Amino acid sequence: MRALLVTAMIFGGTSLAWSHHAAAPVFDMNAEKTVTGVVKQVDWTNPHIWIWLDVRNASDQAETWGFEGMSPNFLARRGWTRTSLLPGMRITVTFRPLRDGKAGGMFMTGKLEDGKVLTSAGAE
Repeated sequence: MRALLVTAMIFGGTSLAWSHHAAAPVFDMNAEKTVTGVVKQVDWTNPHIWIWLDVRNASDQAETWGFEGMSPNFLARRGWTRTSLLPGMRITVTFRPLRDGKAGGMFMTGKLEDGKVLTSAGAE
């Protein structure tokens, strides 16, 4: 009975870990889009950061877009800090779009007005 319980816990934990890291069901990994906006908020939180942008639509109305990034620890090891992106900064984001068509996706790169590029590999 004890062995069965341990086995169930191992496989249960493995499936949870796998589902957390499976991006393909949520993001279109074969598509790449770009949008420009103004940083509204950055949630520097685990397990992944979130970048919120105000993007102007065709009617010149602001829409809030959300981009999921890597973990704070992962990004910090690549040169990012809590101040790499601040509210009010204008940025062009390249991303993998959400499969459901909502405004946002998986952050790939971001180009700031000064030419600096932020990527999941670090800052250039």
